[in-house]
Amino acid sequence: MGNREALIEGAKSCLMQKGYSRTTARDIATTAGVSLAAIGYHFGSKEALMNEAMRQALDEWGADVGKTMASGLSPDVDGRERFVATWGQAVKTLSSPASRALWVTQYEVLSLGAHLPELLEELSKLQGEARAGLATMFGAADEDTDPETVQQVGTFYQALLLGVIALWLFDPSKAPKGEDLAKAIQLVAKQLAP
Repeated sequence: MGNREALIEGAKSCLMQKGYSRTTARDIATTAGVSLAAIGYHFGSKEALMNEAMRQALDEWGADVGKTMASGLSPDVDGRERFVATWGQAVKTLSSPASRALWVTQYEVLSLGAHLPELLEELSKLQGEARAGLATMFGAADEDTDPETVQQVGTFYQALLLGVIALWLFDPSKAPKGEDLAKAIQLVAKQLAP
């Protein structure tokens, strides 16, 4: 593993252990086993490195959930069953301390964004990717789906996911399950139907 990769892995480790704002460049360099100057050389700033580490950690989370879903569901499964199962897998990941730490760090980053607009701007660039990934993961989009639809559906899933995870972090026993969400969406859809 080269210095660049070691720095990303070190930053991911620090994100999970210390969060975004409490991680120093020295923490990352020490964890990665490289010099402090390597951060500037490879990323330009600690913030750019932290943002890349966050992006990769989220990609890995999505890939893990996606792999689990691909191995556990038949391609013939209906939309509701896929929805419920995918929510179950997404929420199940919160039982992992690393996954839980990743989500806590995301909420920390959101709260910091009000004071660090450049951080929020950088992270907002990643939202399109995240939305497309969620739309695909939930089976609502594929390579033939038009980009506008992918973003609309992905935005819905992203909003729902962030809310469900926040509720789970407050009290896992009271957070909605996939079946609860499916029923609620059907009720809302009925209400919105002309």
